[in-house]
Amino acid sequence: MKAPDFWAGPGDGGWPARLLTPVSALWTHATRRRLARGPGFDPGIPVICVGNVTAGGTGKTPFAIEIARRLIAAGHRPAFLSRGHGGSAAGPLRVDGQGAEVVGDEPLLLARAAPAWIARDRAAGARAIAASDADVIVMDDGFQNPSLRKSLSFLVLDAGAGLGNGRVIPAGPLREPWADARARADAVVIAGEGAASLPDPGGLPVLHAAVRPLDGERFAGRRVFAFAGIGRPAKFYRSLTEVGAAVMATRDFADHHAYTPDEIRDVLAAAAAQHAVPVTTAKDFARLAPSLRPGIEVLEIALDVAESARLDELLAGVFRD
Repeated sequence: MKAPDFWAGPGDGGWPARLLTPVSALWTHATRRRLARGPGFDPGIPVICVGNVTAGGTGKTPFAIEIARRLIAAGHRPAFLSRGHGGSAAGPLRVDGQGAEVVGDEPLLLARAAPAWIARDRAAGARAIAASDADVIVMDDGFQNPSLRKSLSFLVLDAGAGLGNGRVIPAGPLREPWADARARADAVVIAGEGAASLPDPGGLPVLHAAVRPLDGERFAGRRVFAFAGIGRPAKFYRSLTEVGAAVMATRDFADHHAYTPDEIRDVLAAAAAQHAVPVTTAKDFARLAPSLRPGIEVLEIALDVAESARLDELLAGVFRD
């Protein structure tokens, strides 16, 4: 699903947003009731939540991977917990060779960095992880899910989108009011670059995470046809331009889109017509059947956190509690 244009800022979204505001009030009420159930199940090991307050891509998964990398470097044994959005399995299930159609696309990326589990029931997933060799859980998303007690919660915001028009779904992109989310968070992460007006962190630590293309120089000077089915495809296209690629054309698909052979044939034909190489994200590539991957290249990315020492301090704190 593509976010409606009136969700974006600046401005309050105009009459479409105002018309939907009563529905947003119902959404907010339901969210508050759900979150009031309590801190949730304690699995006996720390739970680090990487969440957001807006619908759409913000950079949660790359930031979760960066957290796991730092935890491993510090001698810990992290395991990821994901709902497995887009996959058929309910879990708990460890990601181990299944396709995106079973476990979802994001868990496949997570599993490249550390053991990853998917579970629609987060508490059940946490039990399974706690029974394994892991000593800390890194939960990708789930900030608005009260079923699991969280030791440390990060709110990731896209620097180019911010809070959009500042309204709650369906009048805007917020999953809950900013003040509500901020009250449960321990730190705010501003991912990427952009000029969006960012909300008051209310005294929370603020970390800035820059997107760093990996091996991006191999695209410098090359003609590319870029396609993506992520929350904000424009961010990916901009990354290609920044590494020096000549982006001849682009094609957007819905977030978590399951590609068909006909669609990939169309992409390959469109790229050939532009004398360009087809390029996509790692997340999209994970959703491609192996038979559809030949000829398609991937621009991998990572996040560099400016406040590196502060992040390490926050992570170390969950083991001192």
